[in-house]
Amino acid sequence: MGKGSGCVPSKKKHPTSAEDAAGTSSTTAPIAADEETHATPTVTESSENAQSVAATLKVFIVFYSMYGHVEKLAKRMKKGVEGVEGVEAVLYRVPETLPDEVLEHMKAPPKAPEVPEIKAEELAVADAILFGFPTRYGCMAAQMKAFFDSTGQLWKEQTLVGKPAGFFVSTGTQGGGQETTA
Repeated sequence: MGKGSGCVPSKKKHPTSAEDAAGTSSTTAPIAADEETHATPTVTESSENAQSVAATLKVFIVFYSMYGHVEKLAKRMKKGVEGVEGVEAVLYRVPETLPDEVLEHMKAPPKAPEVPEIKAEELAVADAILFGFPTRYGCMAAQMKAFFDSTGQLWKEQTLVGKPAGFFVSTGTQGGGQETTA
């Protein structure tokens, strides 16, 4: 075993081409000139004031909820996301993998019809994605795992590269596995 230096950032900062030209350096991480940038497109409305309005960013909130607890969290997330000007949140449910008879036996309530099921290909349209799912013995629910497994083609084509993503989890008890699910 080594001396345990771990993940220590390099002390040798190489100036970017923009810093070379300007002769300055910045404390924030600059975007190199050869990197692709994603600017928010603008849309012009024709009105008396001719205002310029930024296009709406779409954040997909994709969740699985058998009993409705994670769905409530997803709706709260939606409310928070839409509190940011210029951002729209869209709720999606992952497909259920259990048969209706099993869900009925488990006394699971019916799914809300206003929340559509998502297909993996639809993730490409989102500007950012939040995933929500319950914890089952320290792991994500099988339905969410099945959905993630269906995104293989997107990962192969690197369709989701550069899209910010996050997740939220829930358990029935405090310390019930959220930390290992994460």
